[in-house]
Amino acid sequence: MSSRSSFFGSIPVIVKNLILINVILWLATLVLPRFFLRWGINVDLNDILGMHYWASDQFNPAQLITYMFMHGSFEHIFFNMFALFMFGAVLEQFWGPKRFMIYYLVTGVGAALVQQLFWTIEYQPVVNALTEAIETGSKESLLLQENLLSRFFRINDLAALDTTSLIELKHLFVNLPVTIGASGAIFGLLLAFGWLFPDAKLMIIFFPIPIRARIFVLMYAVAELFLGVASFTGDNVAHFAHLGGMLFGIFLILYWKKKGVH
Repeated sequence: MSSRSSFFGSIPVIVKNLILINVILWLATLVLPRFFLRWGINVDLNDILGMHYWASDQFNPAQLITYMFMHGSFEHIFFNMFALFMFGAVLEQFWGPKRFMIYYLVTGVGAALVQQLFWTIEYQPVVNALTEAIETGSKESLLLQENLLSRFFRINDLAALDTTSLIELKHLFVNLPVTIGASGAIFGLLLAFGWLFPDAKLMIIFFPIPIRARIFVLMYAVAELFLGVASFTGDNVAHFAHLGGMLFGIFLILYWKKKGVH
């Protein structure tokens, strides 16, 4: 009993509470849908609190924060919370609770903004083409986006769709992207750990050779950039959000350094 208490007592306060909030919300995603289903009410917390594309009618600015506390599976939350415990505890002890919390939230929101930016670059031309087809009846621009649409929908003849079908397709398309998870903020923590403790030795699962933290972080960043640009079919990981967490981590650390905050 005392060893258990001492273990939880040794976890810094912000990290401990972040883990508890994430776990409670993950359990809520499992329990609440079954509870409300008794009354025929469909409750999907990941859909409500997850981050939708800004053009979606389901988007609201609060999702830029709430999305980072939601997770889709046990593996998803386990590895994120394990990384939060491993790297976050060290950083909170180094920075103190206030600065650590600021860093965690800034990198998480920054990751969301970067993900929105790349959604806009990839999806907005399709949205614009659909809007043009609905308003003018011209499908010339829309047909140029057929390859991207085919990644998500099976459409036999895009040119033959009537206005009602195009409106439905646009609604489905803008509501399709949803991001959940603390991974953006976690990658921000990973960046900070590699920056502040560059010579610390880390071990990768299935690769039992110690790697310096700065090399580990660089390898992860390159891998995320490659996977984000490649956009493999069936890959639903928000790679650019991960990079966004790292990018905003760099900005904040440099800002603090300029201000003389160590």
